[in-house]
Amino acid sequence: MEIQRPTRVFAGVRAAPVVLAAVVLAGCAALERGGAGDAAALQLPEPPLALEQAPLETSRFVIADPGERLLGELQILRTRSEDTFVDIARAYNLGFEELVAANPGIDPWLPGEGTEVVLPTRFIVPPGPREGLVVNNAQMRLFYFEPPAADGTQVVYTHPIGIGRIGRATPTGQSTVIDKATDPTWYPPLSVRREHAEQGDPLPAIVPPGPDNPLGRHVLRLGLPSYLIHGTNQPPGVGMRVSAGCVRMFPEDIEALYPRIALGTPVRLINEPVLAAWHGRQLYVDAHALLEEDSRDPDTLLVEVIEQAMAEAGQPLGTVDFRRAAEVFAEGRGIALPTLRNSADAGEVLASARRVENVVARGDQELAALRSTADD
Repeated sequence: MEIQRPTRVFAGVRAAPVVLAAVVLAGCAALERGGAGDAAALQLPEPPLALEQAPLETSRFVIADPGERLLGELQILRTRSEDTFVDIARAYNLGFEELVAANPGIDPWLPGEGTEVVLPTRFIVPPGPREGLVVNNAQMRLFYFEPPAADGTQVVYTHPIGIGRIGRATPTGQSTVIDKATDPTWYPPLSVRREHAEQGDPLPAIVPPGPDNPLGRHVLRLGLPSYLIHGTNQPPGVGMRVSAGCVRMFPEDIEALYPRIALGTPVRLINEPVLAAWHGRQLYVDAHALLEEDSRDPDTLLVEVIEQAMAEAGQPLGTVDFRRAAEVFAEGRGIALPTLRNSADAGEVLASARRVENVVARGDQELAALRSTADD
């Protein structure tokens, strides 16, 4: 089942008439006077605390400083009664689990009318060389780094991904793009066919191009045998552990990325659940839950990542609030938060986040059917 994603709208979206609404809701109180000729007593409505603004770009960033690792800004939207996290994720270039982690306690299928949902659209670039494709399994996110321009700036694209489920984990390591194809034919591996047969869902030996092809319309073949980066005919699975090891992307994301990727493009697959970056005068930590098969010690991992970030920035380690950093890691919300001593806490950060217009498309019958299925 192919679900068409709502067109992403960013800088061109017109701001909602919030000020006018505030005046209307204020009623006659906005026009009351204390007495004849008493201009000083004119009562005006209080300005709104946070105007809804156009959503920011979340997939393409220009890095001016080679040392910069923090991209984007946090955003918050208010849901409509029919919205789900599947809808919101696809409209704002996020994965389903990214939204779930960032919004604990909110029902992803029925968030409700007017619920504030955090969009974790501030990203920390993974460590290591900034070239080609970087897939961070723990982050469930892909980055593509274009070659730097003559002036030293570099464009980076980032998109949510689906990765291999437990027992069929997406591998880590170095590779390259060795082939690419549009409208591919899928030859399911024997192990996958056996698995489907055991579940009563037998697969044919050959799946031709079309809506039933799980590879979607675009495929990048890696040097690692049997592993691909590809689209999907099941977009709601992007941002989850649902594949047999391949990397899945939203159809429109792989379509946009596909022409940019040349044969021989390096691919680095990593598993970095904790990311830290010095930005301005602050250390930010972005933590994601460890994958089930990751046996590393969380405390050791956290300290090592922070030590490296502070050393690279030439900053004293003693200014870090490790208790706060440990809380950020334990919560695993995937939100880049400040972690120096006396810095703003998560509540303060979210209170000042950009409130944006809800651009999720209305009336998608396929998504309505998906919600109904989830409720059963």
